[in-house]
Amino acid sequence: MERNSFLKLSPEVADALKAGKPVVALESTIISHGMPYPQNVETAFACERICRENGAVPATCAILGGKLCAGLTADQIDYLGRQGSQVTKASRRDIPLLLARGMDGATTVAATMIIAHMAGIRVFATGGIGGVHRNGQDTMDVSADLDELSKTPVCVVCAGAKAILDLPRTMEYLETKGVPVIGFGTDELPAFYTAQSGIPLTLRADEPKEIADALNAAKALGYPGGTLVTVPIPQEWSMDPKYINGIIDEALMEADQKGVVGKAVTPFLLAKVKDLTGGASLEANIHLVFNNVKTAAQIAAAL
Repeated sequence: MERNSFLKLSPEVADALKAGKPVVALESTIISHGMPYPQNVETAFACERICRENGAVPATCAILGGKLCAGLTADQIDYLGRQGSQVTKASRRDIPLLLARGMDGATTVAATMIIAHMAGIRVFATGGIGGVHRNGQDTMDVSADLDELSKTPVCVVCAGAKAILDLPRTMEYLETKGVPVIGFGTDELPAFYTAQSGIPLTLRADEPKEIADALNAAKALGYPGGTLVTVPIPQEWSMDPKYINGIIDEALMEADQKGVVGKAVTPFLLAKVKDLTGGASLEANIHLVFNNVKTAAQIAAAL
């Protein structure tokens, strides 16, 4: 099914949307840039399975052959996993040229939100969103994810912003943009690898239906932007804040020394943190994603 010349829905996703069934969008940057092969592909398949187990149809999103795809085949997911960082990491700014050239792209949070909204998918699960990078007040390095949340009406379910970022400034930016940030079962912003950041949240929901009702209210009011739902990492996978923050500081120092900038920063830092923690951070990352997908599917079902 195609709603315009660039959007391509898988038959399963198209049928689910037509029938009014719950659908959850999933990103593909985590496949190509977030983990090594074959763990990236195994994680993507597991996310789709968890989504289905919780009552929703998964719609993994990517740009393939110049098409905005919502819903991928197993072969397409495997292709993205094998290609890895050779696939363009695609955000909003990259989409037009990739489409014009008939190229491939692994979609970030911002790009996945765009595809989801075009397709009519209201809920999207990811690991952590991008945000204001540390020293962002000097470098102006601010993820396009934040602006996308201010203008694209999709509910993004995450474990907070990635812990390598400046979390207080990220929250200030979201507040300025008027983005509702709802803690799912928490009054504190989760910090990706840990459940605690020390940053209080003013909005909290304890049931998926509460979030679904809020999304419907925003839609009825004609709100232009999205909603951010932050879910704490499960306690058994939560890392010690002092330990992981020390690791992140070491990784940031190395990135600065090597002159890593732009969209290369996040993959570099995540890989470095993985190495420094002996793989523990990657395990935490995988399990927080699983938890977010489960929550997103329950919210989609409540809609």
